[in-house]
Amino acid sequence: MTEIKLDILAFGAHADDVEIGMGASIAKFVHMGKKIGICDLTNAELSSNGTVETRKIEAKKAAEILGVNIRETLSLPDRGLYPNPEYIKKIVAIIRKYRPSLVFAPYFQDRHPDHGHCARLVEEAVFSAGIRKFSVEEDVEPHRVKSLYFYMINGFHEPDFVVDVSQYMDKKIESLQAYSSQFMKNESTFSTPLVNGYIETIEARERLFGKEVEVEYAEGFKRKKPLIMNADLFGEHV
Repeated sequence: MTEIKLDILAFGAHADDVEIGMGASIAKFVHMGKKIGICDLTNAELSSNGTVETRKIEAKKAAEILGVNIRETLSLPDRGLYPNPEYIKKIVAIIRKYRPSLVFAPYFQDRHPDHGHCARLVEEAVFSAGIRKFSVEEDVEPHRVKSLYFYMINGFHEPDFVVDVSQYMDKKIESLQAYSSQFMKNESTFSTPLVNGYIETIEARERLFGKEVEVEYAEGFKRKKPLIMNADLFGEHV
């Protein structure tokens, strides 16, 4: 993976967050020729199952399945993603390094506190990345992101918009199955919500979002600003 300018940079607190929330959309955007990156804030070192080394191998495999161009890990503390100027600077440096047009982060409302903390850190960093006098250690120019969107991990919220991913849901499921330490149960597995039909639950959610817009599967997203519509209001999809 080489340093490039990205169309989309998706942040997660842990490896697998991005795949859960928008793996199929990433596969679709890659097919469209977009350059995509994933940045995991932590090494997920406190996860009940698996190890840091195993998770890295699984994350690499998942990224290859989806076809992303880069994947980085900032190694911030798992369960320690509290507001911290140094953490924000690290995220700013990544945004300025890859200069994405769009940034994605977990939606604020989620049963896992790290996901909400990740959203707040990324929101702060997106704003600060465009401030010329906001300095970071890396020698990178300021960059203003066009839009910040939020994907859902554990929650089921009314989306502000959805992406039809009917043709790419198999890629999402395959990328989640790459995380066998998290989603597959064996004799040594510690019982967590992830090993009790979690992938099937996510698939069911995307099917329900799809039914809302009369497609087979869709991934839902939230945003804080209204969408600008530059399309035919009477078209089938806008």
